[in-house]
Amino acid sequence: MLQVAGGGIVLGTGAVGAWQWLAPDAKKSGQESHPVRPAKATTSESFVHVIAHPDDSLYFMNPELEQSILGGGPSVTVCLTGGESDGRNELSTARGYKRLPEKRGEFVRARLNGFREATAQMATGDWLSPWTVEPLSLLPGIQVELHTLRAAPQVQLIFLELIEARTLRNPRKESLRGLWLGATPKLTTLLPAGSPVKRTFQYGRQQVIDTLVAIFERYQPTVVRTLDPNPAHLPKPPEFPDAPPVLRGIAKYDHQDHTTSAFFAQAALAEYWGRKHARPTAVDSYVGYEVAHLPANLDKAVTDHKLKFLDTYGWADGKDCGDDAGCGDRKVGSTSRNKYLGWSSNCRHRATGTMRWVQPLPDGRLAAFGLLDGAAQCWTEARAGSGIWSTPTTVGGSMLEGQIQAVRHSDGTLQLFSIRTVLPAKDQPHRREVVTALQSGKGSGGTPSFGPWESLGSPEQDPERTMEMGYPVAVAGNDGTVHVFVRTFEGEVALRSGAGGKDFSDWETLPASGQPVKAEDGLDAALDSQGRIHLVAADTKTVYHWMSQGTGAPLQMTDPTKLPAATGPLSLAPLANGGMRMAMRQPRTSRVLIADRLGDDKGWRISTQCEPLGGHNRVAIVQAGNTTVLTDHDGKGHVRLSAGSGRPGPWAEDGIPHRAVPGVALDGKGNPVVVVMGLDNRLSSARLRGTGKDAFTDWIAHDGKARTNVQS
Repeated sequence: MLQVAGGGIVLGTGAVGAWQWLAPDAKKSGQESHPVRPAKATTSESFVHVIAHPDDSLYFMNPELEQSILGGGPSVTVCLTGGESDGRNELSTARGYKRLPEKRGEFVRARLNGFREATAQMATGDWLSPWTVEPLSLLPGIQVELHTLRAAPQVQLIFLELIEARTLRNPRKESLRGLWLGATPKLTTLLPAGSPVKRTFQYGRQQVIDTLVAIFERYQPTVVRTLDPNPAHLPKPPEFPDAPPVLRGIAKYDHQDHTTSAFFAQAALAEYWGRKHARPTAVDSYVGYEVAHLPANLDKAVTDHKLKFLDTYGWADGKDCGDDAGCGDRKVGSTSRNKYLGWSSNCRHRATGTMRWVQPLPDGRLAAFGLLDGAAQCWTEARAGSGIWSTPTTVGGSMLEGQIQAVRHSDGTLQLFSIRTVLPAKDQPHRREVVTALQSGKGSGGTPSFGPWESLGSPEQDPERTMEMGYPVAVAGNDGTVHVFVRTFEGEVALRSGAGGKDFSDWETLPASGQPVKAEDGLDAALDSQGRIHLVAADTKTVYHWMSQGTGAPLQMTDPTKLPAATGPLSLAPLANGGMRMAMRQPRTSRVLIADRLGDDKGWRISTQCEPLGGHNRVAIVQAGNTTVLTDHDGKGHVRLSAGSGRPGPWAEDGIPHRAVPGVALDGKGNPVVVVMGLDNRLSSARLRGTGKDAFTDWIAHDGKARTNVQS
């Protein structure tokens, strides 16, 4: 076992941060400790992050990574490859770069050092806070590196150190992708300089999966975070004519290691969920390199804070940590502020989520739906208005993604919609499909019960193209027909309709005026007071709007909205007299904008610019008469609420940590209720009681006890 200060070895007094390996009891020699922020610890929530390279979570999962670390729950990051590249720890544009020697073992160590320093800085405020580094056997005969932050031992890093693809897209047998697809039976590790692991190992495809399963069993996470399993394709893909057939495929914006690491995580979760485990797991996946082509959804303050850790990782200040291998990744250096600013100024979930996962039951109680262990779960209130929730009841499904949308039919029947991933197997291609389950009756205690999950397929016939299909939004018309919309591979919007939520039509593409739409995911649909269906979608420049002219009429694109760019996900709330209100997020400021369409002859206009809070995910909105209720989250990840007459009011001062998009609904008395899923996968709720800063009740936990609000 090795004890490390910052990026390297602990010496005696006066040599803090210097690199030198010492015995486990060397800390007792009188070395002065670094001043650190006291580390909070909690066991109700636990996180496992699965990444491909040492900087992936810093770019694509932050600020949510730091928020969970500061929340005190066990936070474990598993890095599958060493990210050795060409072994030159320097920018490729630097003078004399080609003459630098290829030192892959040293470069891997430098990257691990930088990642460890950035993690320590997030957890304690001190990049040189000491770590314990030791070998760990998760599978018989194979060792990995385990790094434990001594000031916050619930923070750990695990490095498998498999060799990386060493190229963004060029097909290569010796890579994670080659191992996943069967182009190579084994993938070897690369030994970092100075590792406590003394030899290399070879992993088969199943051994990578088994290793991740062992990690899930070891830490029992409430939340697993992965990179993007469904990245967007390149509009003009490069050609690789010499690639073996098994490695050919659609070229993506993202790094092939990123995508494949997410596939391995999904396969491991499927096995883990099939075994007995102590607590259920939710999953979030984060968009990678593609974000550079999308509007920034983080504001300057959050981006600048995120850049501090990227600069530490990139060894931007050049400070000496005492390790000859290096103290960070100079290929990154300070480029996170310019060349890679598109990565730094975004944090995007692949599943944009929905605010429509809470619905009233005929008896006035609320029912909430979410995904745990890849299956749909239902919570119901103990009694109407109590805020006390049942334990979750499984309502079926497997390998479901994102959040459940619940549609309420006019007779009170509920219908659920989601996406299912079908993992590859013999005679079974890797693909995704829209699925639905219709309520069939009531179970014990009046909990809704559902029939079998039905596949609605995909607008794409090619299984590989289904991987880019967006997440479904659905709405029930006044005639009982349910309409389901998804973003297609090409960025258009496709539709299926079914009377009573059954016997759905074939997929068809919605018409567009002029050039085809290339929308981002994050659609929303709603029914207005005149029975017309509205659908909205954003691209990188504006918002598009489709509307039917009455019950049963087809949707047509309306005149250009002339609305500005949004960061992607949109949320609709019907107004009186056929009007529609939409919540969207302004790029670069993270400010929530409210746009209204008050009449067919008036078009859309921005009616409110809310005070920015530093949030980045989807906004939820609901209208109760003249009162507008809005949810956002602040830069600390705490949900914040607003209620106002005619337009949103000021943000409430207090909030609580949560994950995913808050659910909003009107209860049996027509009062707005906001429900959030905690990082421990338990529900909390707040109810409207007025307007202004004290418009809401205190947050009530699942058991009916008042939550201690957290000042944001």
